[in-house]
Amino acid sequence: MAPKTKFARARAGDESEPVRPDLVELGRGTLGKTELLQLRVIRRSFERGRVDSALRWCQRWVGARWIDMATKNLRHVHGLDRLPPLDPDRSYLCVCNHRSFFDLYMVTTLLVLEGMPHRMLFPVRSNFFYDHPLGFLVNGAMSFFAMYPPVFRERQRAMLNVAGIDEVVWMLRRGGAFVGVHPEGTRKKDADSYALLPAQSGVGKIIRHAKTTVIPAFVNGLEQGDILKQVTGNATRTGTPIVVVFGKPVEFGALLEQPPSPRLYKQIAEHSLDAIRALGQEEREIRASLVG
Repeated sequence: MAPKTKFARARAGDESEPVRPDLVELGRGTLGKTELLQLRVIRRSFERGRVDSALRWCQRWVGARWIDMATKNLRHVHGLDRLPPLDPDRSYLCVCNHRSFFDLYMVTTLLVLEGMPHRMLFPVRSNFFYDHPLGFLVNGAMSFFAMYPPVFRERQRAMLNVAGIDEVVWMLRRGGAFVGVHPEGTRKKDADSYALLPAQSGVGKIIRHAKTTVIPAFVNGLEQGDILKQVTGNATRTGTPIVVVFGKPVEFGALLEQPPSPRLYKQIAEHSLDAIRALGQEEREIRASLVG
């Protein structure tokens, strides 16, 4: 029998400390050998010890530094003074709009430059990153295995996504993690940077059960997938300005005390998206002043 998940307990009214789900065991029978192997290795890397410490160091001193060098000539950052001190023993959840593959890389780089020491993780689609050997190499080289846990699109694997949410909640409640998520769920690829996609309830589940500090951010101006164009535009100072706006931690009030339900999760997710949307309007004014 599969282990009982925290959300099953929550529906029964039990708000006790969550047990970390074993994603590898839960995935047996539905995941391939490559997926199981990668999931096992990356999951273990989050256990306290030398590997975890080494990856934290790499995220801070390698990953963040090259992103800084590749964007610093185009960046305009606002709102860092609105953020609380980032206590290394506590966890934080960042909710951000999704225009490019690098939005959360940009956000975390800026926070690392401000001294953030946390281990970072960003849930990512499983396709390529977990079902192909090259995905493992890209995950390691690009993010030092921050792209975790995987999100599955197939209906027969839907329960693994519930367990993945459990895993994120466990990470946040354990402390020392910085989790980045996109309430929209997927990238918005059209020309309108300010009309956001509908919020997905999974983010609301995480916020409701982790009850951690939620930091909103809006990022605009990054290339959607062309790293070479991004680096070249930064080097020549001719690229699109990159504007990042941080907001004060989102206040959810009584929402976090209401009984868990799909409707509540959706409300919480929409509330987080409203905070991002407001920062988008602020970014629009900042961008207009740069052009003017």
